[in-house]
Amino acid sequence: MSVEGSAPTVVAVVSEELFAEFFSDEDADRLRAVAEALGGRFVRVDRLTDADLGEARIVVTSWGVGPFDTAVLATLPKLELIAHTGATIKPFATDELFDRGVLITQAGAGMARSVAEVSLTFTLALLHRVPEMHNALRTGGSWYDAAAVGVQREIFGTPIAVIGASRTGRAYLELIRALGAEPLLVDPTLDAAAAAALGAELVPLDEVLQRAQIVAVHAPTLPETHHLIGRRELALMRDGAGLVNTARSWIVDEAALIDELQRGRLSAAIDVFDEEPLAADSPFRALPGVLVTPHRAAGTSQGRRRQGRIVADEVEAFATGLPLVHAISRDQLSSMA
Repeated sequence: MSVEGSAPTVVAVVSEELFAEFFSDEDADRLRAVAEALGGRFVRVDRLTDADLGEARIVVTSWGVGPFDTAVLATLPKLELIAHTGATIKPFATDELFDRGVLITQAGAGMARSVAEVSLTFTLALLHRVPEMHNALRTGGSWYDAAAVGVQREIFGTPIAVIGASRTGRAYLELIRALGAEPLLVDPTLDAAAAAALGAELVPLDEVLQRAQIVAVHAPTLPETHHLIGRRELALMRDGAGLVNTARSWIVDEAALIDELQRGRLSAAIDVFDEEPLAADSPFRALPGVLVTPHRAAGTSQGRRRQGRIVADEVEAFATGLPLVHAISRDQLSSMA
């Protein structure tokens, strides 16, 4: 049993505000119980330098934590597990961590439903021409200009392209399928039977861009997916089609997309950008056929609590000798944004 003043064995490098978003009282108590079972106590800090790390075996991280390089690891001689409340571990994962055999787990699975719902929201907004009508009214335009707005469509029976059968891609597929869309899937890791099991038709990229009314990006960040949707690919999209991106800007050539949007040929709903925060003079802010949000697709209260629950589950599993469900290997690091 830990006592007041004993060394921290579980350290959460998470701001007070985010900690309250991620961890229910019950899940926070689970972290404290593990710390006590390891013979110490639990502490929450804003920075690793705010705690005595000599006895820490588990570190819970969030956004903004720096790399666990040689200097940092020198202060963590007993570190065995990093449990990340977010998805990508690239900002802090180092070769030194993996070389030392430190386990790393993350809570990205908790975000999938939230991001999929935003992608669905974006999809419906573009189909029904909400950005065009909203922006026209906000800027004092005419009550309704059919030529400027474009054709409004229902999702039922509409071909919707899903680029990547990731966790969020699969969650999005489930949602659009339930609403009667015609799902088309692009994913080189799947065959036609696997796509059919997800309720989608497997289609090559060029063909899907020509057929789909909405193209929703859910692909991972890999060298081969950089600007997967570039100038040539955008030109293949049908007039009046829409692009939805809640994944990473890495996958879409932003300059080429802006050119198409300025011509008014396509519409778009975007949550991720090359430059964040989005520049005050970015064309994305002013184009009538564009809906933009500040990289908050995963920001639901329920999703945050799922992420905290996953972290608490993984910390408990580690402490009791059970396998981790969401561990990330060195090889998997390359597919993260």
